[in-house]
Amino acid sequence: MALHPHTHAAADPGRTAIVMAGSGERITFGEMESAANRIAHWLRAQGVGKGDDFALLMENNAHYLQIAWGSQRIGATIVPVSTHLTAEEIAYIVTDSGAKLLISSPRFDGVLEEFRGKCPDIPVWQIGRPGQPQDFEAATASHSDTLPEDTAPGLDMLYSSGTTGRPKGIRNTTPQDDDFQFVHPFVMLVHGLFGVPIDGSAVYLCPGPLYHAAPFRWSMTIHRLGGTVVIMEKFDPEGALAAIEKYGVTVSQWVPTHFVRMLKLPEDVRTRYDLSSHKTAIHAAAPCPVPVKQAMIEWWGPIIYEYYAGSEGNGMTMVTSADWLDHPGTVGKPIMGTPHICDDEGNELPPGEPGTIFFESENSFAYHNDEEKTAEAQLANGWSTLGDIGRLDEDGYLYLTDRKSHMIISGGVNIYPQEVENLLITHPKVMDAAVVGAPDPDMGERVVAVVQPVDMGQIGNGLEGVLREFLQAKLAKLKCPKDYDFRAELPREANGKLYKRKLRDEYREKAQGQR
Repeated sequence: MALHPHTHAAADPGRTAIVMAGSGERITFGEMESAANRIAHWLRAQGVGKGDDFALLMENNAHYLQIAWGSQRIGATIVPVSTHLTAEEIAYIVTDSGAKLLISSPRFDGVLEEFRGKCPDIPVWQIGRPGQPQDFEAATASHSDTLPEDTAPGLDMLYSSGTTGRPKGIRNTTPQDDDFQFVHPFVMLVHGLFGVPIDGSAVYLCPGPLYHAAPFRWSMTIHRLGGTVVIMEKFDPEGALAAIEKYGVTVSQWVPTHFVRMLKLPEDVRTRYDLSSHKTAIHAAAPCPVPVKQAMIEWWGPIIYEYYAGSEGNGMTMVTSADWLDHPGTVGKPIMGTPHICDDEGNELPPGEPGTIFFESENSFAYHNDEEKTAEAQLANGWSTLGDIGRLDEDGYLYLTDRKSHMIISGGVNIYPQEVENLLITHPKVMDAAVVGAPDPDMGERVVAVVQPVDMGQIGNGLEGVLREFLQAKLAKLKCPKDYDFRAELPREANGKLYKRKLRDEYREKAQGQR
C-alpha cells in the first residue's frame, strides 16, 4: 500500500487525520482528501501550477495541512510565513519567493492591510470571511473534490528565521520523483529510526507552529503514515501534558524551550496527567542543555530521541536516550550525510577539535535569489554547512558548540554564548536567557546576559548577584556576563529560536547613541 493520505482516505475515510487540541475539532482523512482536491483545482484556477509558489500566513488551525496537501497534488510550492513578522517582512518573503497569492485568516487583518499597500498586485485570500470577495472557503467549495489530472508532487520552501539578517528561502534542488504518491525518504526514516508505525495507529502531538520546518514536515509525514495529527493552537506546558492524556498521543516533537517550560511546572501539575500512551518523544531545532535533557529522561523515561538537521536537508544526525546518557550533550551520529569538522580555510580537523560543521551529502539546496549565500555555505568539494560550530569525538558522535554568527570576541578571545545560556537556564529563578555581545570601547565586545526571570518581582531582591555568583562558580571569569538585563519576555520564535540579531542591534544602537 502506498504511504500517502490519498490512499489512506480511500481505504479508511472515517479515520481521524487532524484534531485541534484545544477546541477538539476533528477532520477525517475523507474530509481532508475532498478539501485537498478542491484546493488543488482552485489553485490551478488562480494560475498556481507545477513549479509555482504561493504563500500561507496563518495560525495553527485545521485548514493549514489541508491547504498543504492540496498543493502537493499539483506540483506547487507552499511558502509558510512566520506569524510573528511585520508587514514589511511578509512583503519581502512574498516578493522574494515569487508567490502568486497569499492565503491568510482574519487574525492578521491589521498586518494584511499594510501588506496590501506594499504588494497591491498580490491577491490575498482569507479563511473565515463569509460573503467577502476574497473568501477562500467559498471559492474552493465551488470546485470538484475529485483528484486532479496530471498530478505531481509539490514542495515547500521555508525561509530561515532571520535571526542573523534577512531571511532566505531554502529551496530543495535535489531531483524529485514524478509520482505524487511517491514514498518520501523521511517517511521511512521516521518509521525505521524513530519507530513510528505505518499501520495508521500513530497519534502525533504538534506543539509548535506549522510554519516552522519540523512541525510542518513531521505532520505531513504522520499523514503519509496514516496517523492522526493533534495540533496545539498555541503551546502551553500544562496543555501539552493534558493533550497527551486526552488524545492518547503516542509520538511527539519538541524544542528545548518546551522542555524547560514543562520542567518549571509545579511537581503536582507535572504528575497530574497519564502519559502512558506516549512512546516516542523527539526534539531538535536548538541545542538542549545537558541538565534539561537529563531531567526529561528521568521524567519520561528513555523514550526521547534527538536529531540535528536544518531546513536545508543536507544532513542529519540522531541519538537515542541510551546513547545520549553514554555521551551526554551529543546530538548523535549521522543517519543522512557524513559530517566533517573544518577550519576557516576548509581543512578537515581531527576528532575533538571544534570547527564549522559540514555535511557531505547527495542532497542539494540553494538559498533562493542569493547565489552568494549559497556559495558561502559550500566548499569546493560540495560539502555544505548550516553555519554551526561543533566537534566530533573519537566514536563519531557530533557535539554542537554554537552558531558561528553568535560568537562573541572579547579582548581577542572567542566566547560561545550557548555555554553561558545553558547554565543560566538551569537556575530555578530563570525562565529563559540569551547571551549576546555588546559593543565595548576597550574589549571590542562585552558579554551581556538578557534574562527572563520566573518572577519579575525577584529583580529587586538581588537576583543579579545570585546569578553572578552562580556563574562565577562554573565559568572562567572572561566568559561571565559583565551586564545583566532583565525582561518579561525574550524575542524568541515559537519554534525555539532566539532573534539574537534584534538584541545585538539594540545594544549596537544604544552604544552609537552614547557616542
